[in-house]
Amino acid sequence: MATWDDVLAIAATLPGAEAGQSYGTPALKVRGKFMCRLRSNPDALVVRVIDMADREALLLGQPDVFFITPHYKEYPAILVRMEAVDPVQLRELVEDAWRLQAPKKLVAELDGGSG
Repeated sequence: MATWDDVLAIAATLPGAEAGQSYGTPALKVRGKFMCRLRSNPDALVVRVIDMADREALLLGQPDVFFITPHYKEYPAILVRMEAVDPVQLRELVEDAWRLQAPKKLVAELDGGSG
């Protein structure tokens, strides 16, 4: 089962990713922009996604892993069941959220280019 420590380990490889809090729960941001956070009731990881079409594809493709609540209906985020997500997929989700929010200079740094 994936844990918050696994999410933090992924974030440690992403330039500018910072641990903090959002809504009283552990969260990750890059340059102050939301990437993901833990949530309770129900327990899940809330992750920023590219767009609503991407979210819909995840929901339809793996309903055992992904879901939403009415609170997130209009926001490009998805809830991830930590006990069900594959570690490789978790890394992709966190990195994609980071890429959405990170400045181009940091993305270039991760990709091995110059800013």
